[in-house]
Amino acid sequence: MRFDRSDAVFCHVTSLPGAYGIGDLGEGAREFLSFLGDAGVDHWQICPIGPTISAAGESPYQSPSAFAGNPLFVDPEGLVDDGWLDEGDLEPVPDFPTGRVDYDAVREYKLPLLRTAFDRFEERASDDDRAALDEFREREPWLADYALFRALSDARSSSLARSSNRSNAVRN
Repeated sequence: MRFDRSDAVFCHVTSLPGAYGIGDLGEGAREFLSFLGDAGVDHWQICPIGPTISAAGESPYQSPSAFAGNPLFVDPEGLVDDGWLDEGDLEPVPDFPTGRVDYDAVREYKLPLLRTAFDRFEERASDDDRAALDEFREREPWLADYALFRALSDARSSSLARSSNRSNAVRN
């Protein structure tokens, strides 16, 4: 019996180098993949990349969504490259700690950038950009419910998933 062997590296996205307080899916991830390829590594295994919440200790295994990606993993420079942010929007970059992730500080920095990028999308998106978003929404039926859940959860500063009043979590 012959077994084909391969090798892998287990490294969560948060462990990648990044200028914005947390590893993300930008240049640091591309450089890491290039390094793995040069080293002959076959697989990059990561923890789940869904959103995390402070109430769950930022554990990737206790995400409020099985489908959504973590918005903290969005690369701000990629949003500049795509035209949704300007270089000046990234300044000032906080003095994030090294060796650990300060999730609250990263959220405080990145979430307003994502809001700005969304506002710019609303203002400037081409017909093709809007069509691509509409196609994504149609392909991903979970998105509307998750967006509603997050909006309500954020507005109430609590998670509906932990609420004892489950009727609030049901949408007509």
